[in-house]
Amino acid sequence: MHRPETPDLAALRPRLPSPLEPADDERFARHGVRLLLKRDDLIHPELAGNKWRKLAPNLRAAAASGRRTLLTFGGAYSNHLRATAAAGRLLGFATVGVVRGEELADRPLNPSLARCAADGMRLCFVDRAAYRRKSEPGAVAVFLGRAGLDPDAVYVVPEGGSNALAARGCAELGRELRRDLRGVAGTVAVACGTGGTLAGLAAGLGSGRRAVGFPVLKGDFLEREIRRLQQAAFGGPVGDWRLDGRFHFGGFARTTPALDAFAEEFGERHGLRVERLYVAKMLYGLTTLAEEGAFPPGTTVAAVITGGPEPSGPEPSPTG
Repeated sequence: MHRPETPDLAALRPRLPSPLEPADDERFARHGVRLLLKRDDLIHPELAGNKWRKLAPNLRAAAASGRRTLLTFGGAYSNHLRATAAAGRLLGFATVGVVRGEELADRPLNPSLARCAADGMRLCFVDRAAYRRKSEPGAVAVFLGRAGLDPDAVYVVPEGGSNALAARGCAELGRELRRDLRGVAGTVAVACGTGGTLAGLAAGLGSGRRAVGFPVLKGDFLEREIRRLQQAAFGGPVGDWRLDGRFHFGGFARTTPALDAFAEEFGERHGLRVERLYVAKMLYGLTTLAEEGAFPPGTTVAAVITGGPEPSGPEPSPTG
């Protein structure tokens, strides 16, 4: 099998390490807590935040294996699908997205899926029952057969990009924060979808700092999944982390007027556009914890901004 060169991700000029910016916010300050924003959303205009950290090691592995087609999974508003499609266009991979919801095939594409298609991703819509079985033995073979793809040419990336390689990639996020917060005991907060970012973040933070994850989906599966990812990536549990599941606002892709108002106010206060489905929920939860007195006076809290708002149209953004 032909083994192409490893893709030159450095040619995309990622901004690493990402900036760590102070955020003057009296909701934290009045409790003696310092708030910082870890701006992973500024890493790259199209592969921002945890998507860069999770996809980069998988892209290298795909190229090393000689497989030039990426197949992955996501819902109608998946940031991961959008990032994978952009990576394919930028680095010369073909991309296939298995999308949850067969009924979507006959509807106009929403802006997120339209961007995927504009970036060259082939979208395969499947019914929700089949999608739930995607991790079962033989399920991927069914998807490949339905799409007419050669298994030897396809590199499969799991939903959300979360696997052992992704967790190791996200450990660098923890190491960056460990360097930035040297000598400071603090807490790092991140939104959680499939758990890969938190699994790696906690591993990289080292002792004396805790990671708090805010799940954006309902259910109690995530703790088991993070432990599984840490076992696969690092050989066992590592780091001090916990989940706070109170702030999913009804589940994935769900928001409320209160959350939207909070996101607008936070964005105006701190000069950023707040992504609603992940980042806003994490920031709302973190602000609530501060108001509840969860952080002792003198604590430094770093909030990881894992990405920006979804696109408003189908055109690919400039590569920059």
